[in-house]
Amino acid sequence: MTASLNRKLKAVKWGNFKIENLFDSCSGNFDIQKRHINGKGTPVITAGVANYGILGQTDISARIFPAGTITIDMFGNAFYRNEEYKMVTHARVFSLIPKFSLSYKTGLFIASSLNFIHYEFGYDTMCTWEKIKSQSIFLPINTDGTIDFDFMSKYVAELEAERVAELEAERVAELEAYLKVSSLDNYKLSIEEEQAIAAYKSDRWGIFNLKDLYGESTRGKRLKSEDRIPGDLPFVTAGESEEGVSAFIDNKVEIFSKNTTTIDMFGSAKYRNYKYGGDDHIAVVHTEKIPTKAAIFVTSACHKAAHTGKFDYGHNFYAKDADALDISLLTKRGKPDYKKMETLISAVQKIVIKDIVLYAERKISNIKKVIVRNNKKTKV
Repeated sequence: MTASLNRKLKAVKWGNFKIENLFDSCSGNFDIQKRHINGKGTPVITAGVANYGILGQTDISARIFPAGTITIDMFGNAFYRNEEYKMVTHARVFSLIPKFSLSYKTGLFIASSLNFIHYEFGYDTMCTWEKIKSQSIFLPINTDGTIDFDFMSKYVAELEAERVAELEAERVAELEAYLKVSSLDNYKLSIEEEQAIAAYKSDRWGIFNLKDLYGESTRGKRLKSEDRIPGDLPFVTAGESEEGVSAFIDNKVEIFSKNTTTIDMFGSAKYRNYKYGGDDHIAVVHTEKIPTKAAIFVTSACHKAAHTGKFDYGHNFYAKDADALDISLLTKRGKPDYKKMETLISAVQKIVIKDIVLYAERKISNIKKVIVRNNKKTKV
């Protein structure tokens, strides 16, 4: 919280209000249990702070409480509810129905003001309406002694805006760090990269057989879902979801090298910059001995040659199909020109990330200006 918000809290006038003068109490009318939670219907509120006390959803018949109320559980934890809900019974949680109009932001402020009561209750001494109704809470007031809802609303809005700015700053900092670690923070093309882009269409190309270039491809082995032991090794299978990584395992399987290419049963090729295992729905092309960016270029060429619609569930792409696959590559003196492939991929990467880097730079610059401005306000 900034010094500015702290000063506002200290400057505002406060009044003392009995809880029973502000709220009525109401409880649930049916003992909703975990077995009733089916993911359908209305959220169910129970005791605890995990997930804001939301047990799950149910469509079982029970009293529905309106949005815009506050719940207090057996431990004294208070939460504002901005949607309809049901409650478990047996005094584990009850609802405070306001005797005044309660907006989202004022609801959050008052719920926070009520949270002092949770220090008084626990398993041995559970919080109930009878125990707290005569207690008082302190709220901001106007000069005439009425509750200053406008202050509460503006204060929460400013607090939320401050938190959003903090989260945005964290995300931008993470993005900046990632770009630097990945060597993707430089988007300016070198002369060599500009020349590679300009000469792309007029360059010499040749047709090459995968097996001749990288040896026999390897087929993965089947590992049923129920036999997979959770672990850290990515396990690759067919499909586009999660780049084909279906699980992380600890089984003893063949581990394929990073800087290789997988082609799945549908002919979809993907570059792998990490070690992994694979099932029998993928073929591994052993590009590990060529430079990284050149391997990415080769993967693109494999995808273009194999992912033509020829392969599907009825006609799978196998390792033998990879060995027979011919791909088109840049050449020099009749051999693959890996140097030029590297340069071209490097140029493409810079073009792709340019807008992201510029966005990050603008955000970082703006955040630094806000920080400087806030520091100046704090010193005043």
